[in-house]
Amino acid sequence: MRFHRNQLLIYAVTDRAWTKGRSLCEQVEETLKGGATMVQFREKNLGQGNYDRMLAEALELRKLTERYQVPLIIDDDIELALACGADGLHVGQDDMDAGLARKLLGPDRILGVTAKTVEQAKRACVQGADYLGSGAVFGTTTKADARPMTMETLRSICDCSDVPVVAIGGINLGNIGLLEGSHVAGAAIVSGIFAAQDICLATARLKEAMIKIRDKNSSYFQKTVDI
Repeated sequence: MRFHRNQLLIYAVTDRAWTKGRSLCEQVEETLKGGATMVQFREKNLGQGNYDRMLAEALELRKLTERYQVPLIIDDDIELALACGADGLHVGQDDMDAGLARKLLGPDRILGVTAKTVEQAKRACVQGADYLGSGAVFGTTTKADARPMTMETLRSICDCSDVPVVAIGGINLGNIGLLEGSHVAGAAIVSGIFAAQDICLATARLKEAMIKIRDKNSSYFQKTVDI
């Protein structure tokens, strides 16, 4: 699947904490129905010794995202990403080296890299990142050590980067409008989607808001080169 910045518009990131008796795939399908443009399978708390379970779920998600023609990204597990045939991998600054990840993934899969500073952003671009994830823009409950990022830093990362940037961290319907002017290509959202009572509706409203932000930034994006 060829990557385009518009696939970052509403980037749904899974979290088992919000399943509330439903399966992860059921929830993911709801966000896809609502218009999610990318899905990341992230299970930081599943623990060791659960690879077979994670692979089974990843394969199920792969079939689902293929049906909706949306990229599936695996968080920080190159073995799982390759085994399930995912479209790509996302690595953080404390995960696998981005250059090595690009080498193992090959040129045709998507590589996302977390960048919290301009220096990290520039290095990730050199190492072959297709997009950057930056935050936490509004704080977050999914990572205890995540520090809020200022809008000034976020915009600096966007403006220095050769690849599109997706904002992450505490984004919901109440604050997504604050991303206007930051030059992000999209929003990566966890609880703002999966903790919602109506996942499909929440996704649709978030997407509508993000489209407005993107359209207001259209003159900026016209100056950048799509991947």
